[in-house]
Amino acid sequence: MIPKPERERIIALIHREVVPAIGCTEPIAVALCTARATEELGHQPERIDVRLSANILKNAMGVGIPGTGGMIGLPIAVALGALVGKSEYQLEVLRDVTPEAVERGKAFIDRKGIAIALKEEIDEKLYIEVEVSAAGHTATAIIAGGHTRFVYAARDGQATLDKRTPATAEETEEAVGLSLARVWEFATTTPVDELRFILESRRLNKAAAEQAFTGDYGHSVGRTLRRERELKVMGDSLFSRILSYTSAACDARMAGAKIPVMSNSGSGNQGIAATLPVVVYAEQIGASEEQTVRALTLSHLTVIYIKQSLGRLSALCGCVVAATGSSCGIAYLMGGDYDRIVAAVKNMIANLTGMICDGAKPSCAMKLMSGVSTAVLSAMMAMDGHCVTPVEGIIDEDVDRCIRNLTRIGRDGMNETDRMVLDIMTHKS
Repeated sequence: MIPKPERERIIALIHREVVPAIGCTEPIAVALCTARATEELGHQPERIDVRLSANILKNAMGVGIPGTGGMIGLPIAVALGALVGKSEYQLEVLRDVTPEAVERGKAFIDRKGIAIALKEEIDEKLYIEVEVSAAGHTATAIIAGGHTRFVYAARDGQATLDKRTPATAEETEEAVGLSLARVWEFATTTPVDELRFILESRRLNKAAAEQAFTGDYGHSVGRTLRRERELKVMGDSLFSRILSYTSAACDARMAGAKIPVMSNSGSGNQGIAATLPVVVYAEQIGASEEQTVRALTLSHLTVIYIKQSLGRLSALCGCVVAATGSSCGIAYLMGGDYDRIVAAVKNMIANLTGMICDGAKPSCAMKLMSGVSTAVLSAMMAMDGHCVTPVEGIIDEDVDRCIRNLTRIGRDGMNETDRMVLDIMTHKS
């Protein structure tokens, strides 16, 4: 068993990375930054200038904003962040949105008081800078490196927060070095009472899926899979329920439903894909609470581990990473040992590497469905003793090197893909 001080550090890491969120995390993070800048200013701004990294801009263009009745994109998120946002709510910053606030937000947009631009010549893929002004005063807030990580805040040029320098010793100590073997050991040997908090991800994400079944959100991918015609094709099977629950929660979230989900590493969709396949499988087989807790912990911590080297945002679709986590969780529930978990990870990397992220949008539900279907297949292959070998493609004998190969492609190799995707998205006729 991992010593208690290290267990506590890993648990703290999970608490930082697995948090509730309302709405797509990129526009919500922009709203959060706007809220903080407005709080620094001390009153409602007359003008708001927003400068964003390309990845933030890409992921914030096509998703619904919670509580707005289906409005899409950054301007309303920015306006509401200034009007009713509270930075203390973090990724639930728009919790207090009302129809009256939405009307005020529309009026703010109509006054042409919001300017949104690409921040040029920055290396950070997750960067949000908001400057607000009114009555001769200005205030600025900057988020970088994490969806809720404020690195700078100032009023009239006087900094109230400045963490733009390299990480301090205190911040560096927060880093937790992981390997897949360490993830496995933690998830399977830590006293279950220390892990039970992870069940909140089951409650939130399952509730989001079940609410989506009752409405018409986005492309209704999850709901479509439960209809009579589709059931005749897919069958009312465990597999089809895994697909429908996962995609339904994404349907609601991408459409801007005011429904909280449990995110992972700054992404609600990653949290959904790391949670719901494991939950549905566990319930179907009658898994004990301890088995469910350990499977969910294994899934979520695997995602966190992979994201440590991939980064918060990349050209690689997050469903690849999240579904790799859920494949591990499912393989564990199937009775798999560590070697079977390794095989599941290798099978996932051999299959889905290269799926592009072309922004957050309703059709992300289809990508999540593709990811979790591969997760189930990879787990089943692993349990049958089938594993992609080191002579095939980017797969290595060492599973941690496999993961580094995946993240290297997503973090470095697909940068030109990222630029081309953004160019296509911003130059549509």
